[in-house]
Amino acid sequence: MFSFPKIIRPLGAYTLYGLAWKSSEGKQFAIALDSLQGNLLKIDPETDGATVLNPYATRQFIDGTGIAISGETLWLAKDNCIYYCNFEDFDLQPFLELPETVEGIAVSDGAVYASSKQARKIFVFGRATRGLIRAIPAPGIGQSALALRGEELWVSDRTEETVYCLDAKTGDIKSRALTPFIDPTGLAFLGNDLYVLYTGLENYIRDNPNEDNPYSVQVRDRTFIHQLKLTHVKGKPSYTLSNGFLVEMVYLEEISQNDPQELVHNLDWEIALPCHTDRQKVLSVQSVGLPFVEKTSGDQRVAVFKLDKLRADESRLFGWRAMLELRGIKYELDPAEVESIGEIEPAIQAEYLYPDGDLAMGDPLVIAAAKEAVGTETNILRKMLAIREYVYDKLSYRLQTSFGSPEVVLARGNGSCGEYVRVLLALARLNGIACRDVGRYKCPPFAELHNVPLYPEYNHVWIEFYIPGIGWLPMESNPDDTGERPYPKRFFMGLPWYHVEIGKGITFETTNNKNFSIGDASINHMRFKILGELDS
Repeated sequence: MFSFPKIIRPLGAYTLYGLAWKSSEGKQFAIALDSLQGNLLKIDPETDGATVLNPYATRQFIDGTGIAISGETLWLAKDNCIYYCNFEDFDLQPFLELPETVEGIAVSDGAVYASSKQARKIFVFGRATRGLIRAIPAPGIGQSALALRGEELWVSDRTEETVYCLDAKTGDIKSRALTPFIDPTGLAFLGNDLYVLYTGLENYIRDNPNEDNPYSVQVRDRTFIHQLKLTHVKGKPSYTLSNGFLVEMVYLEEISQNDPQELVHNLDWEIALPCHTDRQKVLSVQSVGLPFVEKTSGDQRVAVFKLDKLRADESRLFGWRAMLELRGIKYELDPAEVESIGEIEPAIQAEYLYPDGDLAMGDPLVIAAAKEAVGTETNILRKMLAIREYVYDKLSYRLQTSFGSPEVVLARGNGSCGEYVRVLLALARLNGIACRDVGRYKCPPFAELHNVPLYPEYNHVWIEFYIPGIGWLPMESNPDDTGERPYPKRFFMGLPWYHVEIGKGITFETTNNKNFSIGDASINHMRFKILGELDS
């Protein structure tokens, strides 16, 4: 067993690509390539100290994107070529030149694996013959890194923010997991522990005393190594959980009536509570400011604050504090597994299939869009994916101050997350797929910032769709809409750790008085604290 810090931040590194482990003097060191400088770094995980292994051969390594170690041979992927060298002079020798650019590389005793975003494939070459043995479809759409473990080929995809486990011979996906950070650029096993390398940019506040206004937002490189912890759960469907975090969430209402309303009697103010799910555990919930009683709406927990009298000039603070365990989740379900499904249960139909509400499901534009989105497709999983792709083709994200109904949003061509949700709900239900909205907040996704108050600027909503015999599966509203095909599938049947699931298919906040306006009477406050990373 190795006991390293949760995050390894190599000193003096800029943009690291590729990751391997190598023992030296009885210790384990991480090996990674600083693509900007051409420095092949030997990194001490206990101190973050880094040593340049190739001080006289850095130029050859600049712009490399992947490394692998086999015995005493180092392999490098760069541009459209694969190279190898020894650990003495680091003089790169060409192994193979490809028509396409390659990024990731992994090497076994008999084969060399190289991934190409341009070709959307992973090529397998004979190590002795240098001939192509086979080509495996890439599991994602982005730049990827590779690692081998026995008969498994592991792939990290930078765009998908996902690590895949493939059968090394067939390329079949055995499991996949979301990474807790963005921009994975390398991965490697140390024993049975999987470490992932991340490289990207981060914003920071620069202090320049020469300026009248000394503070400005600047960008700098950010690179580190972190252990990816995985838990595979078999079932129907199976799913994989990735790194978990202990998070405190506070939701608070401040009575602050800019335009005071009249005296209100016997006001029940309801706020939905976080719920237990496959990826989210509610450890505790307690009241803040005023006590509440708990009720259920369907299977959802709701806090009810009873205000006997609310005067026009009254000030109050009330809400709840929840302690949560949050993890990333990715479900495994193949369309072939749902070719034959049963009827949707009547209770699900009544609640999440037929209701129109403000979804404009009778509007000719919406009806036509629902038909166009799926065409002749009959498989429920492929239909849901087709609806998602159609909506992404038709819309672009734009924050709106008010919600438009689906026909307005489709005609406008842009929308907020809530408007994406309404269009998705309408098109899915018109195609016989029961679905519901889910929200309501995301913890600011800075997993390394522990015990620091974090304040989300906006709320957020996404959806769940229902497959008879399987259950509810998550799908994000707009984050996978990158503007052009192919769209990543990272949040199709998956959610990252920083989503908090509250109020599935129910109103997040309401009162028992139809004439009372929550928006006019109060200001809401949200605060998160990441208290630590979970050990398992």
